[in-house]
Amino acid sequence: MLIDIHTHAYTHNWLKILKEQGGDYHLKLRPDGQQEIFRGSTPVAIPQAGHFDYKLRMKMMDAAGIDMSIVSLTCPNVYWGNEKASCLAAEESNDSMAEAQAIYPDRIRWFTSLPWQYPEKATKELERSCSNGAVGVMVLANIDGCSLNDDLFTPIWEAIDERALPVLLHPTDPPGAKVMDMGAFDLSWSVGFMFDTTLSITRMIFHGFFDKYPNLKMIASHGGAALPYLIGRFEKGDEVEIPERRLMQKKPRDYLQHIYYDCITYDPRALNYLISIVGSKQVMFGTDWPHQVYDIEGALTNTAALTTNDCEAIRYLNAEKVFGL
Repeated sequence: MLIDIHTHAYTHNWLKILKEQGGDYHLKLRPDGQQEIFRGSTPVAIPQAGHFDYKLRMKMMDAAGIDMSIVSLTCPNVYWGNEKASCLAAEESNDSMAEAQAIYPDRIRWFTSLPWQYPEKATKELERSCSNGAVGVMVLANIDGCSLNDDLFTPIWEAIDERALPVLLHPTDPPGAKVMDMGAFDLSWSVGFMFDTTLSITRMIFHGFFDKYPNLKMIASHGGAALPYLIGRFEKGDEVEIPERRLMQKKPRDYLQHIYYDCITYDPRALNYLISIVGSKQVMFGTDWPHQVYDIEGALTNTAALTTNDCEAIRYLNAEKVFGL
């Protein structure tokens, strides 16, 4: 068995809504002729044919030996425009994925996208989409610059925690990307995305977020970004923190071993280090298909080099448990 928990989709109608009501988000034509989504001068994502075509997805899955893909709407998700636009974009994406699951019931599952800026609408869309088959929630590492542990989002997190859902936390352009000139050399992807995920989850850990919402299953994209490599600094920071400012109930390592990760590291040494910190039971198979940076071959090769038990855990056993498949 092979279950891909990190793979993305757009719809043409979602892209149309973004073009018309995307606010700071807009499309530019690259020198190679491809359209690219930007926020101001910062590149965010490049729509590919595979984002829109489930028949093409099936061909890829068959060729790679992937039995099931858990699909999500990638950045910039639906956190733009006004309330009507955000809700419309979420419904468009979620309905398209529910339709894909109906067409390919043995091959497709999906994460719902929510209009997080509008908590009442978001909780209603969570209920609607879960009733239509969603097996988890996609959230970006910041909501239009707002931290995920902001009090505004409490009703949404409470609803997710009550359902004990998996949550794929995926990076996007981080706050301050323009000031940090992340548009240069496409650093928004190679550095900015890693920064976004790392800062978001670190803030959650030290804020006591996972004590407050112990039932949801957080998945940190791209091998947890820099999280596993900062364990020493987290522990030292916790050691010297004064008790009056300490909000979390456990140690940083406990939280890193509580959340889940995908195997998208592009380097077997990084994957091995991640496993050494959190254990193979916390890691799942992912490819990032169909983004230009997808790494099916690497994911297969790097997991095949592990022990049989670790390989099987990452390729399908952990996902079966986390998603109740």
